[in-house]
Amino acid sequence: MVSFLADHFLLSSQTAISLYDKAAKDLPIFDFHCHLDPKEIWENKPYKNITQLWLGGNHYKWRLMRMHGMDEERITGSASDWEKFSAWAETVPHLIGNPLYHWSHMELKMYFDIDKPLSPATAEEIWKECNEKLQQPGCYPRDFIQKSKVMFVGTTDDPVSDLRYHQLLAEDETFQTTVVPTFRPDGALFIERPAFSTWITKLSDVSAIKITSFTDFLAGLRQRINFFHEQGGRASDHDVQKMVYLETTKEEAEAIFTKRMNDEALTEQDILRYRSFLLKELGKMYAEKEWVMQLHIGAMRNNNTPMKEKIGPDAGFDSPGDGDIAEGLSRFLDALETEESLPRTVLFNLNPKDNPVLAGMTGNFSEAGVPGKIQFGSAWWFNDHIDGMEQQMKTLANVGMLSHFIGMLTDSRSFISYVRHDYFRRIVCSILGEWVEQGKAVNDLDFLSQMVRNIGYENAKRFFLDRKGGNKNGHSAGTSQGHSNTTNDESETAVR
Repeated sequence: MVSFLADHFLLSSQTAISLYDKAAKDLPIFDFHCHLDPKEIWENKPYKNITQLWLGGNHYKWRLMRMHGMDEERITGSASDWEKFSAWAETVPHLIGNPLYHWSHMELKMYFDIDKPLSPATAEEIWKECNEKLQQPGCYPRDFIQKSKVMFVGTTDDPVSDLRYHQLLAEDETFQTTVVPTFRPDGALFIERPAFSTWITKLSDVSAIKITSFTDFLAGLRQRINFFHEQGGRASDHDVQKMVYLETTKEEAEAIFTKRMNDEALTEQDILRYRSFLLKELGKMYAEKEWVMQLHIGAMRNNNTPMKEKIGPDAGFDSPGDGDIAEGLSRFLDALETEESLPRTVLFNLNPKDNPVLAGMTGNFSEAGVPGKIQFGSAWWFNDHIDGMEQQMKTLANVGMLSHFIGMLTDSRSFISYVRHDYFRRIVCSILGEWVEQGKAVNDLDFLSQMVRNIGYENAKRFFLDRKGGNKNGHSAGTSQGHSNTTNDESETAVR
């Protein structure tokens, strides 16, 4: 009998075990997309208890506790931290088959040396043991990052952020992980939101550009992209709920922008045309900087209106949408390609029905010297479970090249979510091992081991940091530890 979370967990063959031990087990992590708070990393304050570390802001867990019938008071309400933890402990035994069942126990085992199932019977014991360790050196936010061998962290940041904590972290010689911002311009793109005008005011203030026209607005965004670049930013990220692209002139976009700033009502066509134009303009700016553009496509957000009004957005009431994305995505990428301004791009889908669409799309646009210029991103959100990861990678392999895949990202607000990378790597080894055992791939352990290392770490590092002819802002893309002392114009961002 195979025990739960044994050393060979998820490794389905001897080949898989060999690949994991040889290539995956000790790999560092290149976490190019997450939602960690750079302020928490900088301050490095201990958590008072496991609830604050584990359940704070974790809409994955909140959603499951609601599905289990828990009262909201014990999820996001005023119940004590112990009551919230015990609610999660009551929920976990019922999660067999859900990745949170595995991840929760992997986190307890990796970061707290607790190798027992969480349940109402063990809740108090685990609560006390975790809380004691959280007050000790080795269990602070930075410790979790370093214990996980994280070399690079790409946070998700509003363009109007001053990036103060990124700057402080970059100056801190005691912390050996690179933490850089990722440009997330939701405030600019979602023109229909009530806060749009307020966001424009913030953009004007932080960019020192008085925004009285659409041209000023674009100049403000360009200034922020330049600022993010100076702070080591090399990527953008976008929430694309519906992938529609309508060819729009600057004059048309400007007229729509002016209507909105005058508080005039916008039509659905206005919104789509404005967003199409602006996303294309941003894509061109990213290409100039040789940034990576990430598109997270298909989330149907805040479905429960009463709960949104009660506790706010992004609280666990989202689900996959079912809109058609192929034509709009093709038109958008082609519009950038036609102007020779298509940046390296990562495509994520929330609905698994779109796996063939995105996997196929990656082969439509390429560039000499850039393996996998358009990437089919790892199984995202409602897909980042065993079946979802396997389906995503097998679809990519069937129609494209799995060997150039940039692999896993954490996409989490928790400092102990890095077990997801180990989970993913075990699945990669299992897939390759299965193909070898079935005679579908040559049993070349050296080549396959390098393939695992590439998918698990090296491909992402190259994809996000390598630049044609070198970067222009004074950093190095090497993997050496410590800060780079180079200041010439041909060096790139160091992975510390």
